[in-house]
Amino acid sequence: MTITISRVLMTGAALAILAGTAQAADVTLTIESWRNDDLKIWQDKIIPAFESTHPGIKLNFAPSAPTEYNAALNAKMEGGVAGDIVACRAFDASLALFQKGHLAAVNDVKGIENFTDAAKTAWSTDDGKSTYCVPVGSVIAGFIYNKQIFDELGLTPPKTRAEFFALLDKIKAKGEVAPLDIGTADQWEAATMGFQNIGPNHWKGDPGRKALIAGTAKFTDAPYVAAWAELAQWKPYLPDGYEAQSYPDSQNLFTLGRAAIYPAGSWEIPLFEAQADFPMGAFPPPVEKEGDGCFISNHTDIGFGMNAKTKHPEAARAFLEWVASAEFATLYTNALPGFFTLSTHKVELKDALAAEFQGWKDKCGGNIRLAHQILSRGKPNVDQAIWNVSAQVLNGSMTAEQAAAKVQETLDAWYKPPGK
Repeated sequence: MTITISRVLMTGAALAILAGTAQAADVTLTIESWRNDDLKIWQDKIIPAFESTHPGIKLNFAPSAPTEYNAALNAKMEGGVAGDIVACRAFDASLALFQKGHLAAVNDVKGIENFTDAAKTAWSTDDGKSTYCVPVGSVIAGFIYNKQIFDELGLTPPKTRAEFFALLDKIKAKGEVAPLDIGTADQWEAATMGFQNIGPNHWKGDPGRKALIAGTAKFTDAPYVAAWAELAQWKPYLPDGYEAQSYPDSQNLFTLGRAAIYPAGSWEIPLFEAQADFPMGAFPPPVEKEGDGCFISNHTDIGFGMNAKTKHPEAARAFLEWVASAEFATLYTNALPGFFTLSTHKVELKDALAAEFQGWKDKCGGNIRLAHQILSRGKPNVDQAIWNVSAQVLNGSMTAEQAAAKVQETLDAWYKPPGK
């Protein structure tokens, strides 16, 4: 009888332990993100890949609308109801979350050594001592072109600015399609795919950006003015009514075959390949003369961090370690062509158009957008000023010199460079 009772007690205890173990392993991590267009890719590719190698940890990808993400995430963090994993926007929005104690430091996450200091800059404190998100992907700016139109007109991708404008003249003379496809109604495209796209060749990449932060350069200096002056030269080649053309309008115009060249971010690749029925190619911003060093906008875009108040820190850390791995870098970069890993892992791209963009990284210097680090912390907002003046330059309502003076005035209203 005693033996039977003991066995029953032991069996009960064992079952309780097993049940506890199963319950402890049955963890679901919720991932906050603004990339709601990625939902199907997460459900079909990324989540199954993670769960297959991490039994007991489930992922719930729960994105918000991009324009609502920052406010929604802040409210959830303050209310203690945010997800376990947070998609981190570059620089100040995520830095503010870390400073408020909402994001945990990831300095000791296994695999963080796979990212250079430059890659971590967008998710590190100003002194570089604390990194609070694992870097994931960058986007590259350049030009996507309709190969069918180029072949019909006997055109080849330009290498110099003179070749670029000569090519635009040939397309315009033919008169069948818009040579260059960009609108100014939403403003940000004029800055992001216009000024910030061609500008790095003028201010020589990241050193030119850092000089603005240090106060050793001003927006009114020659390289920055020259970038707006080049942008102004686009005006004669834009579609009719481009002043009222929205971002979706521009996308539709190109994918319908009614424009030859689209000043682009690499993030357009999946949409364009799904909607266009013609072959496409890409070329980087042309340089002044052949043989000049080239620079591209290779902008840090997204990282992943851990909610400092997560109830599942071990599982969250396991996810971040996976994000830092070669497996994730390869999976993410190929699942989302046009988003390029920030890790040092070598990734072979399956998408030919994305591979063209990535190839520029090997021969050109990089540059993140001018005002995304430090220079847009105050009011009035410098990045929004760049949007506005770039649109006005394209519209012909502001000169390059006026644009530069307006942006510098916006910065001077609140910013004091270190030591000055």
